[in-house]
Amino acid sequence: MGSVSPYAAAHLDPQGAGDARPTALQIIQDEGVEGKLADKVIVITSATSGIGVETARALKATGATLFLTARNLEKAHKSLAGILEPGRVSLVEMNLDSFKSIRAGAEQILSATKGHVNILINSAGVMGLQNYTLIEDGIEAHFSGNYMGFFLLFQLLKQALLARVTPDFHSRVVVVASSAHRAATLPSSDNYNFEKGGYNHEIAYNNSKLAAVYLANKIERDYGAQGLHATSLHPGAINTNISRNMPPEFLEGLMTNPYILKILKSAEQGAATTVWAAVGKKWEKKGGKYLEDAREAERGEDNGQTFGVGWVKQTYNPEEEDRLWRDSRRIVRLEGDA
Repeated sequence: MGSVSPYAAAHLDPQGAGDARPTALQIIQDEGVEGKLADKVIVITSATSGIGVETARALKATGATLFLTARNLEKAHKSLAGILEPGRVSLVEMNLDSFKSIRAGAEQILSATKGHVNILINSAGVMGLQNYTLIEDGIEAHFSGNYMGFFLLFQLLKQALLARVTPDFHSRVVVVASSAHRAATLPSSDNYNFEKGGYNHEIAYNNSKLAAVYLANKIERDYGAQGLHATSLHPGAINTNISRNMPPEFLEGLMTNPYILKILKSAEQGAATTVWAAVGKKWEKKGGKYLEDAREAERGEDNGQTFGVGWVKQTYNPEEEDRLWRDSRRIVRLEGDA
């Protein structure tokens, strides 16, 4: 059974964006961490649009030092005006579709933090690419942007996260996934990039989000005992720029669907579960769970519904998680399986 959350009641009868469901800043206030994390370092990927901006805005209120990654620094300065603060909230150039860029950005973070990171939030989204697209490293674009970049960045910051573990404050990794993983099946080891054909953007998106869930599960199993914990989450249905590649008629259908309009969240609400996973007392010394609506997800129906509620049979699968981890290390060219 999922755990009881103080925010659970607000999700029983959602009334659309801006309703009683909590915002990211409300989570900060309710958890009592305003100004309380001044000695902590938080890294947030793709914090320049949608829920990423609201995640950064809320976590700035904790007093922590923030490193926000951005593909385009010029655009990032504009979208984060009012959030950036010299010496405390900084931008790091990083393209999650480029292993070279991820390595360079991670090196910059490690240099600036002297190898100490407390919380890593892997937040980004690629959705609806109608045409089959490979990035520069030969990875299918959804698999790269929604999972593989996260995996490599974690590997590069892993020792920095472990170095900051103390008896009182364990390190955390938060992976923004999606309820779309409920309709996914992890591809075979020789077909992550649709090498066998049959590309479909929905399948690509769903599978990449399942991989993101598996990343958090595996991190918890391997490093939880060392004080490094991880959770994955579904932020909710939010009308953001992630849908820019979807056909207009599809978006129109969604935005006129009564059910979708009812569960829709604002960007501020959409960032709430991410922030809860990052600073909530519930996850101080544990992880390995899939979260939704600022609570631990309960067992759902295995119906393949991408907008469904709860975790399903494929959400937790240690054998597949291990396979994906091994394959991912090979893909990003990390030696061994340690």
